Amino acid sequence: MAVRQTVAWCYRGGSISAEPRINDRIRVPEVRLVGPSGEQVGIVPLAKALELAQEYDLDLVEVAANARPPVCKLMDYGKFKYESAMKAREARKNQAHTVIKEMKLRPKIDPHDYDTKKGHVVRFLKQGDKVKITIMFRGREQSRPELGYRLLQRLAEDVQDLGFIESNPKQDGRNMIMVLGPHKKKTEAMAEAREAQAARKAEAPTSESRRDRAAADAEEPAEA
Repeated sequence: MAVRQTVAWCYRGGSISAEPRINDRIRVPEVRLVGPSGEQVGIVPLAKALELAQEYDLDLVEVAANARPPVCKLMDYGKFKYESAMKAREARKNQAHTVIKEMKLRPKIDPHDYDTKKGHVVRFLKQGDKVKITIMFRGREQSRPELGYRLLQRLAEDVQDLGFIESNPKQDGRNMIMVLGPHKKKTEAMAEAREAQAARKAEAPTSESRRDRAAADAEEPAEA
């Protein structure tokens, strides 16, 4: 009965910590110890490992609890947690999310409007995003699906250096849909965008430099 009650309590409100055991929370007779620089100390009694941790002014951290004996390492656990959190934050920041943009066209689109829409598609593909192209038919245009098909093929050819047809044109009610995928991965596009931004900042003169040049120009004597 006592076992059942304990299990029931765990399911109701108990939680298992994902944090490793450190220092006095480690409850084993001996550990396989790794030094602060990654050197293998060997199997030592727990008391000896804790004594070494105090000498180095570090924490004894259990890094492989399922090993026999468990593997523990001497480290600054607070610093380790901070650095791990910063790495995870940076990884989330740089994580690439695939985005599907949408562009809508009419079968008899004006040449100027076509160029404008194509420009948007080019920008999306350069950013590493997919683009869903939708041709909208109205009235009698629905009886001429070949108009939409030719327009989609033309657009795909115009941007073939940046993207490819991921989903072939298909009729969907009054619309015809095609999906273009970028040749460049999202992560590559993001990296290139950051490099270009950094280059622009490096090339742009600072406000102080502009003021200095303006002052120098003002001090130069005028030609007779």
